[in-house]
Amino acid sequence: MENLQSSHPKSNRGIRHIGRLIHQLRRLERQPRSFGAAGELTPSEIHTLEAIGPEDGVLMSELAARLDVTKGAVTQVIAKLEAKAYVLRVSHARDSRASVIRLTDLGKAAYAAHEEEHIRFYERLRTEFDDKEIEIFERCVDRLIEALKE
Repeated sequence: MENLQSSHPKSNRGIRHIGRLIHQLRRLERQPRSFGAAGELTPSEIHTLEAIGPEDGVLMSELAARLDVTKGAVTQVIAKLEAKAYVLRVSHARDSRASVIRLTDLGKAAYAAHEEEHIRFYERLRTEFDDKEIEIFERCVDRLIEALKE
């Protein structure tokens, strides 16, 4: 290990940065955040609302695929969001075994507040980085996500 560290100091620094990033993301995942009038939501809850989106509804199975989680995991989050009045679960018009998930007005308000957060994040990036640097950042994030899936 010492030879690796001494022969590749830049890669070791990168590994430490990735470790710090993962640690910070884990910390953030545990903390609920306020979304204005929509109230407090955990990261998994707000990301579920984001995956549902403001469209007319999404099948539970499609939602699980969008989030890259099991149907059981999505069912648990949806139950919490339904109890908090952020979503409605209704039977599919043509397949009574399937559930369609829709955002309520409160869910749409949380979705909009989260989208505003994303806009502010990118506005901040644009004050610190040029378009090419942002493109590189986005490519790096995509590659990191793919590497973490392995």
